[in-house]
Amino acid sequence: MHCLVINSKLLLCQCLCNRSFWRLIQEALNRQTFHQFKAYAEKQFPGDPEQQAVLIRQLQEQHYQQYMQQVLQEQLSPSQNQRTTSVRMSEVESVPEPLIESTPEVSEEEISDPLPVAAAHMWTRKDINEFKEAIRKEGGDGIIKVGHGETVTVRVPTHDDGTCLFWEFATDSFDLGFGVYFEWTRSPDSQVTVHISESEEEEDDEDDDSTRNDIEKGVNLSSEKAPLSVVIPIYRRDCHEEVYAGSHNYPGQGVYLLKFDNSYSLWRSKTLYYRVYYTR
Repeated sequence: MHCLVINSKLLLCQCLCNRSFWRLIQEALNRQTFHQFKAYAEKQFPGDPEQQAVLIRQLQEQHYQQYMQQVLQEQLSPSQNQRTTSVRMSEVESVPEPLIESTPEVSEEEISDPLPVAAAHMWTRKDINEFKEAIRKEGGDGIIKVGHGETVTVRVPTHDDGTCLFWEFATDSFDLGFGVYFEWTRSPDSQVTVHISESEEEEDDEDDDSTRNDIEKGVNLSSEKAPLSVVIPIYRRDCHEEVYAGSHNYPGQGVYLLKFDNSYSLWRSKTLYYRVYYTR
């Protein structure tokens, strides 16, 4: 992971006035993200290099602008950033208000970050109506109803032929919580599965019961769960206004957990449109 370290506000102010400095930073960011954005653009506009180039430039510019905002925020608000002054160059998304009440209650023991996980890339697109129509035409399991008080977990195992996971999603009318975890366990296959629960506790109980009552598999002598790493914390996303998309380089073999969290909503169900795929 590349880092830019700014040691003082004075240096930051000097750098802000130096256009060549920021041009070098933008060029470095563009080199870092080019292959991921290129793979994404090829998926969006197959066989159309001109549209691919336009989309890549848009994503790189959005990446750069959000990076600059994060630099300013972290350097001009030292009280909120006591641990480090390092700015992750791969951070792409601005931070909205946290979804405090609906964040799954995952224990510190479960989220142990056994290995370092690079930051994910996230961006938004305006073509939400076209995206939802494309998902409808594709059919399959790309449309899910997330009931009030429910959390949908889409489990996506890493693929032997892949190196990077991409996701896209949107909703009708209302926002939805979203976050990504990485489970450090090897899946026996690459099948994407969907699990709906009213709470994280319910999901944990079901896992425990299925293991405890499965006689054919024998008795599980170890109650330890596979460790989790947080790739993206769960926040409420305005995915009813824009398509939210993102990517993450595989940190190793395991299973991605895409969490679509509606536990904060007491009355409203949400219709989710999503797509996941990998690139080499």
